[in-house]
Amino acid sequence: MTYSYATPIAGLPPQGEMVGRKAVFTDAYAVIPHEVMTDIVTSLFPNWENTRGWIIARPLSGFAETFAQYIMEVAPNGGSDDPEPDPQAQAVLFVVAGEMQLTIDGVHHDLNAGGYAYLPPSAKWSVLNKMGEPATFHWIRKRYARVAGISEPEAFVTSDTEVAPTVMPDTDKWSTTRFVDPCDLRHDMHVNIVTFEAGGMIPFPETHVMEHGLYVLEGKADYLLNTDWVAVEGGDFMWLRAFCPQACWVEEGRFRYLLYKDVNRHVELAL
Repeated sequence: MTYSYATPIAGLPPQGEMVGRKAVFTDAYAVIPHEVMTDIVTSLFPNWENTRGWIIARPLSGFAETFAQYIMEVAPNGGSDDPEPDPQAQAVLFVVAGEMQLTIDGVHHDLNAGGYAYLPPSAKWSVLNKMGEPATFHWIRKRYARVAGISEPEAFVTSDTEVAPTVMPDTDKWSTTRFVDPCDLRHDMHVNIVTFEAGGMIPFPETHVMEHGLYVLEGKADYLLNTDWVAVEGGDFMWLRAFCPQACWVEEGRFRYLLYKDVNRHVELAL
């Protein structure tokens, strides 16, 4: 199976016409369309060379509080030997363009588009772009919620094409690529890929405790966010707080998104 992966278009729209009209931030969800991920909204980071990133989610009190999500663009010879400033943070990296070398505890891994890595808090890791073109990847960060008697997960590297999607019950049009076993309680977050084929849908408004980040990798769909149906396409990002109703309808073509959710832990009662 061959997949395509959207990336920010960067640059700057020409003068004369407003773009990105579906950009919205509400008390239940946010939509950041691909048209507004321009050069002027990027960030630079300590200990990263020849690198910039779009921060598309961060913890906000009263909204989504568990994770941050960046789209990192590493120029040739760029990268970091000391990328993560928080010793409690775990990470998932998912490559959407170019090639890069990921080193985990001294072992080198060459990742290209579709490459996926999980990095626990204890991992010593680094990123280097040795190629002649930029490398672009998602970096999803979450503080690991430790539980007595449960060890943290090991680091691993795989790819989109190496993991078989799990088809949802009673349909061949909706599947989920799960990179970790949902029953493995060591993991307190899942970063999966959800795929719909033409005619596929989420047939009810999902309403649940997990926070979500959904980055559209490929295709187009109508997506229910709270009470609003929003047309989304490759490169758009949706950010949902807990209990925000969501559903999906895909009229034609394949529709895929990278999905973050927090899982496998009790609710914290102290605010």
